[in-house]
Amino acid sequence: MKVMLLQDVYNLGRAGDVRQVADGYARNYLLPRAFAVPATVGVQKQAENVRIAGDKRREQENRDKAGTAELLDNLRIEFPVRAGEQGRLYGSVTHQMIADAIEDATGEMIDRRNVIAPPIRELGIVEVPIRLTADLIPSVTVVVYQEGESSDSQDDSVIGPDASEIPADRSLSDNDNLIEAEPVDETDSEDLDKILE
Repeated sequence: MKVMLLQDVYNLGRAGDVRQVADGYARNYLLPRAFAVPATVGVQKQAENVRIAGDKRREQENRDKAGTAELLDNLRIEFPVRAGEQGRLYGSVTHQMIADAIEDATGEMIDRRNVIAPPIRELGIVEVPIRLTADLIPSVTVVVYQEGESSDSQDDSVIGPDASEIPADRSLSDNDNLIEAEPVDETDSEDLDKILE
């Protein structure tokens, strides 16, 4: 079925776009929620007006949520959890837990479906993106640490794309005063004869 979107729909398109979608998706989701209308000839002529209105609405939403985005970028959420010796959690830190922690810390209501990361199943520090609008996606720092320990113990184990690119310091500054000894031949022929007897 061909539909014209009245609002931005995640992973489908922006307001005013005409898309071909499955009949069931259109009938059961898009049309009842007023996200789209069937794309008739008359509706397609209005597509440009809907696109302009959608752009204005998107700009207004971005301005309204800019303060929230800045607040979330600076937010650090900590979760004390039980974990095994390998750092694997007994369970996971879910999207709902992250959304609830954000609401407790900031008072901003975040839907769990707007948390764009898989559930966290290991100890460490993770940057979790939160989709506020289609164009505004701040990241929240989530610290997952062992119950009974401090959250500061996780500062060395950053999980992320740049963690593997940290260069190791291979300088000899600590070893400059070491004196290399000459190799000693420990297999003296007299000692070898005594051993063989």
